Amino acid sequence: MKQQIDEKLARVRHSMSHVMAEAVLEIFPDAQIAIGPAIDNGFYYDFDLPRSLTSDDLDEISERMKNIISEDKEFKRIVVSRDEAKKMFADQVYKMELIDAIPEDQEVSIYNQGGFTDLCRGPHVESTRQLNPQAFKLLNTAGAYWRGKETNPMLTRIYATAWNTPKELRGYLKQLEEIEKRDHRKLGKELDLFSFHEEAGPGLAYWHPRGMRVKGAIENFWKDQHYKNGYEMVGTPHVGKSWLWETSGHLDFYKESMYSPMEMDKADYYVKPMNCPFHVMIYLNGKHSYRELPFRWAELGTVYRYEKAGALHGLMRVRGFTQDDAHLICTPDQMESEISEVLRFSLFMLRSFGFTDIAAYLSTQPAKSVGEKENWDAATESLRKAIEAEGLEYETDEGGGAFYGPKIDLKVKDAIGREWQLSTVQFDFNLPERFDMVFVDKDGTEKRPYMIHRALLGSIERFFGVLIEHFAGAFPLWLSPEQVCIIPVAEHFNDYGQKILSALKEKGIRAYIDDGNDRMNAKIRNAQNKKVPHMLILGEKEEQDLTVSVRYRTGKQDNGITLDEYVSSLVAKIGSHEDL
Repeated sequence: MKQQIDEKLARVRHSMSHVMAEAVLEIFPDAQIAIGPAIDNGFYYDFDLPRSLTSDDLDEISERMKNIISEDKEFKRIVVSRDEAKKMFADQVYKMELIDAIPEDQEVSIYNQGGFTDLCRGPHVESTRQLNPQAFKLLNTAGAYWRGKETNPMLTRIYATAWNTPKELRGYLKQLEEIEKRDHRKLGKELDLFSFHEEAGPGLAYWHPRGMRVKGAIENFWKDQHYKNGYEMVGTPHVGKSWLWETSGHLDFYKESMYSPMEMDKADYYVKPMNCPFHVMIYLNGKHSYRELPFRWAELGTVYRYEKAGALHGLMRVRGFTQDDAHLICTPDQMESEISEVLRFSLFMLRSFGFTDIAAYLSTQPAKSVGEKENWDAATESLRKAIEAEGLEYETDEGGGAFYGPKIDLKVKDAIGREWQLSTVQFDFNLPERFDMVFVDKDGTEKRPYMIHRALLGSIERFFGVLIEHFAGAFPLWLSPEQVCIIPVAEHFNDYGQKILSALKEKGIRAYIDDGNDRMNAKIRNAQNKKVPHMLILGEKEEQDLTVSVRYRTGKQDNGITLDEYVSSLVAKIGSHEDL
């Protein structure tokens, strides 16, 4: 049923994009039209316009769209020759380029709705009468390079959304409001967690002290759990000679995403886009027996990848980021148990951060791939068995794997129902072959080990952004930048506050004292704005009784708790990841 609804909505949204293009041409007859696909939750269309659009323009486009819908125009598909198509779109430069790009053996399809014609493969609804004029909304405009290339003209993209009913539209618009409130870029600035500086280099995050506290809590937990689960930490350089990337294949397949080389010692060096080849080099440092395997090597390794400026998006899409990387190197006999264990560990980690709605996606062998088919089949089956053993819902993307191995992607749903892809478990039949990795088996012969790439959180930067939006900036107690704010109600209680601060810091609790001249209510408000979980209100009674009164971020308050009792309870809550 879900697939049918998605297909129906895709037709509605694609049809609405044509209606929008017709409306724009009515207002700007000389406009050049580019492309207008349906996308998740809506659609867009790209235009080359004589001027920038205003909010009044969007209102007028919207009204004209409603008029077009009311005219009950039929969507007619017509197949034409390439020459006929060029005559029809002779005054549309972007359509002419699209026509030239259509392979000779493919037909040229156009759709007509009344007086408007567009180059399109479809599908569409039968008529505009199937579009609800009260169930769409134009959202905003943005710049978009033609075909995504920065050397091409910048076009005006109009984003919109469309649904089957006005109720569905209202629900989506309400969710958009919630998404805007939770935007990690906005909250990151308000909470003083991180910043970006275009003048110093776009897509490179600067971590502020409060952000580093959260980042440190994430990384410390990550390291502790990896040691507990049989991993060893490794550390690798940030640059490597071109030989490394030639051997790994990155210079053949990934060069566009790599930064330009630096010449040193008459050789080219590249900053690393991946950690994997470096882990292979550690393996190649000595000979290995089957008795030593498996190796589970993990690294919080910072990598650098060139992302187009238009694709950068806060912490979610950056040019320098820290991968929570690990590589498992094992014998074929160990493969199934290693996959089962790494999937269990992945689920444990995600659940530890509060994600409980998790689904798996299994990607299998594509048409072009490296490695023996029997190895692919065995690896894919081990992935499938592990998913089913954990009782996860999953979908199979037949042929969707990378050319070097099948994989599992784990996706989580956040507090407002959005899905985020985080963990990946990826087989690799490519690097062991390229680097001639071997181990000595029981029979004394050299054999090729299996290599499994594994990222639990994806990258620390992106995961941090997801956490901000999931918790709306109100991190759980164990992750909060400051876990406790001490608030003396008057200056002569500051000394008592300092004693409590020392007691908390001795237990490793992230605490601070607000001993300024503001009134108590202002101090509470400041702590609330920082989303501090606990505020300790200290007055005469608390000092006399050697107690604290705890005001929680939620507004609840507990009075007259002894300091030992409070600290003991707080340490237990932090250790068990309880909130508040």
